[in-house]
Amino acid sequence: MILRLEQKEPKLSGDIKITGSKSESNRLLLLQALFGNFKIKNLSNSHDSEVMQKALASKEKTVDIHHAGTAMRFLTAYFAAFEGRETILTGSSRMQERPIKLLVDALRDLGADITYLKNEGYAPLHIKGKKLEKNKVSLAANVSSQYISALMMVGASMPNGLEIKLLGQITSVPYIEMTRSLLTQLEIESSFEGQLIKIAPAGKSTVSEMTVESDWSSASYFYSLAALCDTAKLKISSYKENSLQGDSVLAELYTKLGVKTTFLENAVLLEKENKPKPQRVAFDLANSPDIAQTIAVTCYGMGIACDLTGLHTLKIKETDRLEALKAELSKLGANISVTDKSLHLEGVTNFQSEVTIKTYQDHRMAMAFAPFALRAPILFEDAEVVNKSYPDFWSDFKALGFKIKEV
Repeated sequence: MILRLEQKEPKLSGDIKITGSKSESNRLLLLQALFGNFKIKNLSNSHDSEVMQKALASKEKTVDIHHAGTAMRFLTAYFAAFEGRETILTGSSRMQERPIKLLVDALRDLGADITYLKNEGYAPLHIKGKKLEKNKVSLAANVSSQYISALMMVGASMPNGLEIKLLGQITSVPYIEMTRSLLTQLEIESSFEGQLIKIAPAGKSTVSEMTVESDWSSASYFYSLAALCDTAKLKISSYKENSLQGDSVLAELYTKLGVKTTFLENAVLLEKENKPKPQRVAFDLANSPDIAQTIAVTCYGMGIACDLTGLHTLKIKETDRLEALKAELSKLGANISVTDKSLHLEGVTNFQSEVTIKTYQDHRMAMAFAPFALRAPILFEDAEVVNKSYPDFWSDFKALGFKIKEV
């Protein structure tokens, strides 16, 4: 499906309710499967979370998680520790290109029985679940925090708990802290000091209900809209100031791009401030790499140069997001360069109209570029890719007055 998006009105206002965080939802779904006995409120309606639910409920030997990277990592650990369960865990062609070796090696060190069915280090995996008796493991910490979170959650189900020694620079620390916080809310003890994480074995929890905060990554597209407008007053819910999500740093970062955030009860109000824009901004996004695409498009649309660093994890996401950003922003007229861990954009405004954005099976490529419609009409290939994390995305933009047409 190709969609054309247009918005000539530089003033936006409205109320948007955003689905629960995919990151929190997928963690709670796994923890519910491990420890049960609690309900989840405001669960994400994303395709990834639906895939996670179906996989956890499946009695089939083969479990296909399609494009869902979080599910692949979390379920590899889950099925490895599921005593007596034999599983073939597979995914889309892109998923079979995304590395899983670090996590598999760590699980094997704990005694897991996992073999590769095609290429060494990649799905599909043949997993024979067993009780994991060992309780110490080492893992490189600079590749994906999801490997670490997967081990933390499954570690709580192991008879002796788990100690994880992290090697090298630790990436995406807020996501590790999110996992810890959810464990704490379920009355599971843990510590994270220096390079060592300790997870105690879970006891019996008295918790009956857990509520998922709305997704801050999804909020980023409305921050981008507010920044690109002449005037904006957007209320988005449900959010809290002391969020577990690393992407909540949006509230701080976008002040530099002219967006004021006011925290209300279970919501945030975004307003465009009338102040001079900077010529250049520099952000280290090592703890919040999922908002890099949004910020890059915002800056180009505002004619602001930017230097974004800490982006080493973007190369193993749904696509190589750095190269994809370079290709698509260049089509829109941007002067952009990337390395394997950074992006550099010059402050030019050579906006091209009626450009078709390739989405690379990556939901965030579609959503990050959508606010650019405030500068010029824009088209999107494979527009339904947004279903992965935000199925209501296009209807929410339509509600704000965007003209959306299938072509």
